[in-house]
Amino acid sequence: MAPAPDSSSASPFPGDSSPLPPPLAAKPFSSFPGIPPFPADVPTCPLVRVSLARLLHGDVGEEDALWRACCDLGFFYIDLRPEEIGDDDEDEDEAEVFVGRGGASGAVRRSSRQVEVHVDGEQLLEDADTLFDVQEGFFDLPVEEKEKYDLSSQGSYFGYKGYGAGIIDKDGTKDRNEFYNISKDDILGRSATPLPAPSMLRPHRPLLSSFMRGSHSLVNLILRILDARLGLPSGTLPALHRLTAPSCDQVRFVRAPPQPRDDARVALGEHTDFGSVTVLFNRVGGLQVLLPPGMEPAQPSSSSSSSSATAGVMVDREDLQDQRRDSANAVPPTAAAAGKAAAKETWAYVRPLPGHAIVNLGDALVKMTSGILRSNIHRVAAPPGEQAPCTRYSLVYFARPEDDVVLRVLEGSERIEEKVRETGQVLGREREERAVSAKEWILRRALARRSGGKWEDSTGTEDISRRRGNGVSV
Repeated sequence: MAPAPDSSSASPFPGDSSPLPPPLAAKPFSSFPGIPPFPADVPTCPLVRVSLARLLHGDVGEEDALWRACCDLGFFYIDLRPEEIGDDDEDEDEAEVFVGRGGASGAVRRSSRQVEVHVDGEQLLEDADTLFDVQEGFFDLPVEEKEKYDLSSQGSYFGYKGYGAGIIDKDGTKDRNEFYNISKDDILGRSATPLPAPSMLRPHRPLLSSFMRGSHSLVNLILRILDARLGLPSGTLPALHRLTAPSCDQVRFVRAPPQPRDDARVALGEHTDFGSVTVLFNRVGGLQVLLPPGMEPAQPSSSSSSSSATAGVMVDREDLQDQRRDSANAVPPTAAAAGKAAAKETWAYVRPLPGHAIVNLGDALVKMTSGILRSNIHRVAAPPGEQAPCTRYSLVYFARPEDDVVLRVLEGSERIEEKVRETGQVLGREREERAVSAKEWILRRALARRSGGKWEDSTGTEDISRRRGNGVSV
C-alpha cells in the first residue's frame, strides 16, 4: 500500500482559531514503481493536502485549506487524481490524513465564485510520468553532448547546468546535481530565436507543451483563488502570468546521483523560489523545508501495527490543537530569544506522494502582497533511509510573472493595504524604492548561483521568511 500523506487542513499558528475539520479517509493509490519506500521512521513536513477535484467543484473548505497553506508555510500537496463529488458529500468516519474540508459538519460548502479554469489532473499526471522517462534519456547522454547546451555564458539560465557547476553557499561549495531548463516561450513557439536543444528532445516538444499548458492551468486556478482571498479585482494575478506573454516560465529536469554514505550533504542549497508558483513532481525523498518557528514536524507513528507504507504520517488532531493554543497564548519573544530560536532551525523532509504534485510559492507573490503570502526556505539533501542509493529525478514547472512585470506591492486590495500599514518600511518600501522587473530578478538570482557568481546576488526573500516566522495574521 502506498504511503499516506502528511497533511492537515488546519494551521498550527497563532491567530488561527478555526476548528480542525473532520478527517477524510485516505483512498488507495499506486506506489512509485521500482523505488524503495520512503522510510516510516523519519519526521516529515506537515503539508496540507488539497484536492484539485474539490477546488474545481468550488469547495470553500478546500479553498480555505489552500489559502492557509499559502500564508502559513507556502507549501502544500495537491491531489491531481479524479474524485467523484456530490453536492451533499460527507466525510467518512475514520482516516489517517487530514485535508481541507467544508467545516465541522463535513458538508461541502460551495463557493459563489464561478470556477473559470479547466485543469485536467489525470493528463498532467500522465504527462509527468512520461517526462520522467524522457529526462532519464536526456541525462544519459554523454557529458560533452549535454554541455553543448550550457547557455550561461550567453547570459541565459535556460539549457544545461552540469554536476558541480552551481554553488550552494557563500563559501562556493559545489552543488551535487545537474539540471536542464526548458523555456516555455521556446516550446510554445514564442521565442524570437529558437533555443538550441538536443535532437532526442525534438520529438517530445508536443509532450512538453502539454505539460506546460496543464501546469500553467493549475497555477492559474491557484492564482484566481488567491485573487479572491486577497480582495484583488478578479483576474489581477492571472493577468500578470499569461501563458502567451514573454516570461521566464520553464520546465526543469533534475538528476541527483546517490551520494557517498560517508560524505552525504546538501545537494541543492537553501533558497526561496524566484518566481510565483512552483509545481513539483518527484518520487524519491530529498526535498527539505525549513519549518517556521512554532511549527513541528509530523512525527512517526509509535504504533507497532503501522505498516511501512503508512507509519509516521498521521498528524494527531489533538496535538495540532494544543500546538495552536500554545502558540496563540505565547508571549512575543525578545530579539535575543528570537535569535536563539533561529539558531535552532528545524528542517523536515517532504514525503513524495503518488498522484500528487508539491506546490510552493515564490518571492514574486511575497513582494506583490507585502508578505501576506509566504515563500518558504527549502533545500535538497541526500534521500533518507533505503532511498539513499537511488538516483533522484525531479520534474518542475516554474511559473513566473511576465518579463516586464515590476515586482512591487499590488494596489486594489484593502487586505494588502492593511498589511503594508502593519509592516511599514519592512516590506512596503518597494513603492518608494526602485523596483525590479521579474526578468531582472530571475536572471540575477539564477546566474549568481552558478560557479563564479556573486553569492550575495543570489538571495531573495530568505531574510523575510526567517524574520516573519509564523503567526502572521491572515
